[in-house]
Amino acid sequence: MFSETTAILVDGAFYRRRSYYLFGEKNPKQRANELVQYCQRHLKGTSEQEDNHLYRIFYYDCPPIGGNLYHPLLQKAIPMGKSPTYEWSTAFFGELANKRKVALRMGQIQERESGFRVKAKSMNKLCRGEIRVDQLTERDFEPDFIQKGVDMRIGLDIASLAYKRLVSQIILIAGDSDFIPAAKHARREGIDFILDPMWQSIRIELNEHIDGLHSCTAKNPDPKTEPLHAGYH
Repeated sequence: MFSETTAILVDGAFYRRRSYYLFGEKNPKQRANELVQYCQRHLKGTSEQEDNHLYRIFYYDCPPIGGNLYHPLLQKAIPMGKSPTYEWSTAFFGELANKRKVALRMGQIQERESGFRVKAKSMNKLCRGEIRVDQLTERDFEPDFIQKGVDMRIGLDIASLAYKRLVSQIILIAGDSDFIPAAKHARREGIDFILDPMWQSIRIELNEHIDGLHSCTAKNPDPKTEPLHAGYH
């Protein structure tokens, strides 16, 4: 007998950022395999307890922009559809779509509201007077995408899973507090609600809205002992 029926919800943009930090750079297929393997770690029971049953992995993200974005430093439109990021993301979503028990929930990127921004590190240097505006280079800028529909889909799926009692446990891999209203609803319905911030710091007050906090890797994974690390052999 399985001890719990578990749904795992993954904030895609958050996961890709944290997995790059924790496990290193990978190609789309490797990252997709890693994501499924990481989620499966949440299902492992103790020596006295059976593994949990996976209902489904829900992955939330936005398709990459294929149009042009204006670059304020270069003063020209950049064709994003030809960028390595576009190719990587498209291949990654394709790999996930072929995974068993993985459901993609795709929002949208508001192209008209997106553009390029100065990176936080470079902005801090500007504010401290370490560099001047005329010293900024192309490397100091990064795409700034405005997502729409991702948080809404996460909230709706949490509410639906809880209301229909399709699962007894929900694990959310995310790092912000937008999930709080949905988490409250799920807990009122008797759902065990676990947050996995992948070792990113969260506000202390968030603990009162969840049933547990658990990340399935070390805070600083050792490439020699962490199988999910890109440097593991």
